[in-house]
Amino acid sequence: MKTVATSEPEWLTVRKENIIRLPLGLLGFESIKQYVLLARPEEEPFLWLQMLDDPNHSFLVVSPFHVLPDYSPELSKEDVKCLALTEPEDAMIINIVTLRPDGQATVNLKGPIIVNRHTLTARQVIPSNAAEYSLRHPIAVSE
Repeated sequence: MKTVATSEPEWLTVRKENIIRLPLGLLGFESIKQYVLLARPEEEPFLWLQMLDDPNHSFLVVSPFHVLPDYSPELSKEDVKCLALTEPEDAMIINIVTLRPDGQATVNLKGPIIVNRHTLTARQVIPSNAAEYSLRHPIAVSE
């Protein structure tokens, strides 16, 4: 059984049924196929999409509905088929957050990661209505 390190001296056990598989990888990280989604209550609503084979690398992600409640990416038939989605509820959507040097946080709404909740197979997609969304949608950060 694998374990992953977190930024604090704590190890989390990763079970096979908790591994998110991205057969095509993420843009720029195509060779990385397995991730685990980590959550800490104090960082809610943000999550960490951590590389399983390299726990020192992870992506800060968030459900887009915390940022833009009416977010509605239109998936291609190919993406729906590849992910074996039969109902909209089968899909979990997460988006990558970027923390900028000036303290601003933005979220990429043009390239969501769609996860099949049942199979944990995922794919980063470009929705057919991507022109409606921003690559750097600002997130209000409370102090």
